[in-house]
Amino acid sequence: MYFITYIDRVNVSTAAIEFGKDFQLSNTQVGLVFSAFAYPYLIFQVIGGWMGDRFGPRRTLTICSLIWAGATVLTGLSTGLASMLVARVLLGLGEGATFPTATRAMSNWTAANRRGFAQGITHAFSRIGNAITPPIVTWLMVAVSWRGSFIVLGLLSLVWAIVWGWYFRDNPRDHARITSHEVDLLPAYVGVKETPAVPWMALIKRMLPVTLVYFCYGWTLWLFLTWIPQYFLHNFHMNLKNSAVFASGVFFAGVLGDSLGGHITDWLLARTGSRTKARSYMVVVCNLGALVSLLPILFVHDSTIAAIALSLGFFFAELTIGPMWAIPMDIAPKYSGTASGFMNMGSALAAILSPVVGGWIIDVTGNWDWPFVGSMGLMVVGAVFAFAMKPEQKF
Repeated sequence: MYFITYIDRVNVSTAAIEFGKDFQLSNTQVGLVFSAFAYPYLIFQVIGGWMGDRFGPRRTLTICSLIWAGATVLTGLSTGLASMLVARVLLGLGEGATFPTATRAMSNWTAANRRGFAQGITHAFSRIGNAITPPIVTWLMVAVSWRGSFIVLGLLSLVWAIVWGWYFRDNPRDHARITSHEVDLLPAYVGVKETPAVPWMALIKRMLPVTLVYFCYGWTLWLFLTWIPQYFLHNFHMNLKNSAVFASGVFFAGVLGDSLGGHITDWLLARTGSRTKARSYMVVVCNLGALVSLLPILFVHDSTIAAIALSLGFFFAELTIGPMWAIPMDIAPKYSGTASGFMNMGSALAAILSPVVGGWIIDVTGNWDWPFVGSMGLMVVGAVFAFAMKPEQKF
């Protein structure tokens, strides 16, 4: 699911090279198409997380996946800016509940000492989606046009929805393939009936520092997801295929960061017994690593240096995914869907602002490097707020 949802949300970044010309859109308008997905995505983080807690991941994700599959197909049927914005809004509506609800599923299906790994490996597949989307969409655009590329990818999402609804079970103990040994490793099941009413204001206050840190990360994430394919195309005057290859290289660095970050945070937790060190301190170090890695692009105009710097920056940013997504399960296991929804609102808000601000900066300055200055500053802000997350204090 993580793999497919990210293909469906970032495919516009590559397809924009064609539909931007067809619809005669400016970079700012293209940024609006990128960010339209994020408005309902922001709103439905908490609503979707609550739905996952209230109705269970199986039912919630089946319905949501049907919505985002249809929205992807509708994107390929767009006739202009307005209809494309509507399709992207529907996509955000369908995908808004996915990650918080998946976190609720993981809280029942994952041993407490493997939460970082579970979040790291699933998010790694989302970054694989990022990495292969530019060449896949480029190939589909050549084969069946940019419109056909969205229709094909929408049908792929529909297949996942059917398989999920048929195979998954909310309670691991109800699954035909579970073993008694695996059941012994899992935490006690917290089902729909066992979930108490959400103390909204108290939970919001508790998750606010986590949300702020995730906003800072999300700004960099969405800047990369939306503008990196065109960054190499325009900043270094590459052709479409070469820019797709360079963009994929950057995103594959994120795959490694996600996978490794999940292992590191679990290892630190086992080694130190401290969630503060395994979660918060790790986020601080990784944010500063991303900042330092991005600095060269401001001073050296070279495609190879830029590719290395952006890859390292994205790698360090993605190292934070394992610890960050483990934190809602650490803090509030009974409300893990809702809590992770609050956290992901930070990234969703960044998804609204970052693409548009990035496009505006490019339009005004003509410089494709300047949007990354904001990311560098927010990495520092995120490192500061990481000290206030306090994952060792249960809600």
